[in-house]
This record gives sequence, structure tokens and C-alpha cells, in this order.
Amino acid sequence: MKLFKSLLVAPAALGLLSPLSASANQVNIKDISNYSDIENVDLANSFDKEESIQSKLLAGGEGLVDTPSFDGGFSETTTASFSADFVVGAVDGSSTSEATTFDYQFGMNLSTSFTGEDSLALTIETGNAASPSATALDMNGMSDAMTLDGISYTFPLGDKTTVMVGDSTDVSALYSTSCVYSAFTDLLSNCGSGTAAGLGGGSDFTASPNSSSSATVAAAYDFGNGFTVAGGLSGAGGDTDGVFTKESKDVFGVQAAYNTDTYGVSVSYANTDTTTTTESSFWGVNGFYAFEGTGLPSISVGYESEDPEATATEEGYFVGLTWDEVGPGSVSVGIASNENFTSSQDETYTYEASYTYPINDGMTITPGVFIKEVNNADDETGLIVKTSFSF
Repeated sequence: MKLFKSLLVAPAALGLLSPLSASANQVNIKDISNYSDIENVDLANSFDKEESIQSKLLAGGEGLVDTPSFDGGFSETTTASFSADFVVGAVDGSSTSEATTFDYQFGMNLSTSFTGEDSLALTIETGNAASPSATALDMNGMSDAMTLDGISYTFPLGDKTTVMVGDSTDVSALYSTSCVYSAFTDLLSNCGSGTAAGLGGGSDFTASPNSSSSATVAAAYDFGNGFTVAGGLSGAGGDTDGVFTKESKDVFGVQAAYNTDTYGVSVSYANTDTTTTTESSFWGVNGFYAFEGTGLPSISVGYESEDPEATATEEGYFVGLTWDEVGPGSVSVGIASNENFTSSQDETYTYEASYTYPINDGMTITPGVFIKEVNNADDETGLIVKTSFSF
């Protein structure tokens, strides 16, 4: 019976409201929303008037604004930055062909502040990278699927301490590694201390590195005179193994660095679980020096020592030179060990050279070449042109 009465009342209520809708040129929402001081919003003919673009509701819940805004922002507290990379190249070697390939990747970073000093950051990425050229540059191979690559919350703790918590986030996110080299290939981007100074997140022992999430806590302290210390730890996140348990692959690291405008040095340490019962420790040292004078480069060097529990100590090296002003662009030349090697192993290296040419503030073209030595096989030689957009 109640349902029957409701069905009878509904048409009557709609009939009473219909005269209002016929003359609803203006609706007072002053008492409805506390986010705005606008008294009237023009609803009728809103698609016909150019001035109707004002009083738009902004994403993020900041409310309505009185004046039109075309600054590209969609929120008063959230900023967005985007990047896109296109790569055309060919790699020749024993396991690759000379075929020319084309790959792309796209990234979006969202940062929201709630206090003006903190940041909730999300990184969303996609790409189709699968070729040897894209692999050498460590591009995103996600089969065109949009993926949340990481989420973190960073906030100050006092005047000199910064704290970060996140998922799928590197322990080294707050490090200040002393390296100014502008790398072309992924191998040289870690400046020779990829684990000690570029420590990633934890995971479980069965998942691949790109499919396992990690719960990370990190902090950094800035003394204000160029000297900083940082550290963090990470374990399996969204996984049944749990965080910081015997079954999870946990990592932790610390770094001390001193950097100025012309030189710097940093020392990093990392410890990673290799199995449920064994672990490896890493020491890394990085430094740079920028020579003063026209035409002189900056030099960056790196060294890493790996000490596994079950095997001999392994070592790796890196040297890179960067000329910041060569014509309208910059030149980078570098060499690095392909991995850490024991004293009894034959070491192999990767050599690279690139020229970065900025077309404008948001577009850069970087042609580059690299040679990767391979034991008992033909070396890999790659010629790649990378076009990058940022906005």
C-alpha cells in the first residue's frame, strides 16, 4: 500500500515542479554550496552564451569561481604534468636484427597538496615499447595499457626533514646522488651505482619486478649547507607474503651526500634479500666536478661493490662527460660496466654518445649511438633518435 501511494504522489509532485522548470532561468544556490559565493547560475541557454563558461565547478572539490580561467589548470590544489617520448632506431647484434622500429611511451604525473607543503603524487604510464631500441632506453612496455606506476605521499617534518610513504616507490626517491651526467641509455642512467644509489622497492620472491607492488617508507634530512642524509626501507605491499616478513623480499638503504654547484660526492649503502635466508649488500660511491671555462665538460664517476653472501665480491664502474653548451644543445659521452663482475670474470662495457637538441621549452630531439659488449658473441650496436615532449 505504501508503494502504491508513492506511485500516486510522484506524478503529482512532478506536476507541481513543472512550472518552476519552465521559468528556471536562474537558480539560487547560495545556500546549497559552501564552496562558492555565487548567488546565481545561468542554466537556461547555457550552451548558447559565451559568457556561460564562467562559474564552472573545478575538479578536486574547490568549488565554483566567479571569473573564467584558461590557465590550463583544473584544480586549485592539484597540478598535472605530462610527457611523451617517441623512439625510432635499430640495434644490430647477435640476438637482434637491423630492423628499424618505432616505440612510444606516455606519462602523467599528478600532485595534490593539502597544506601547501605536502604532496600526494601519482604516476600513470603507458607505452608499447618492445623493441631492442626501447629496451636499451628502458621505455615502458605496457602493451598500450594505462598503468598506475606509483603513488606516494611526501610531507615535511620540521624545517629540515622530509618523509615519504608510498607504494611501488623507490627507496632512493629522496636521495641526492652526486651525478650530473645526462645519460642516453638506461644502463648509464644509474651513474654506476644502480643498486646502492638507485635502490628500488621490495617485492615477493615469485613476482616479476614490474608486477609486484612495494610498501616504502623513506626520509631525508637537509643540513642546509649542502650536506644531506637519507634512507628508507621497502617490502612487499599488496601481497600475501606481507610487509617485512621472512617470506617477503625486503630492501633498505642509506646515503650521505655533499653537493655544491661545481662538485659533489655521495656514499650509498643498500641491503637486499636474495632468498628467504640470504642477502646481498652494496656500497656505492659517486662524485662529480664541473670544470669552469668555456667548452669544458663536467665529469661524473661512479663505483659499486656488491657483496653476496654465497659468492665472491663483484664490482662495477662508470665515467661520464657532459658538455652543456655545444651549439644550441649539449653532448654526453660515457662508459659503464654492463653489470658488477668478480675478479675472475671477463668484464664487458657499454659505450654511448648523444646530442640533446632543444627545439623549444617543451620539445627535445636526442640522437644517440651505443655499443654494448657481449661475451662470446657479437657486440650490440644501436643508433636511436628520441623525440621528447613535456607539457
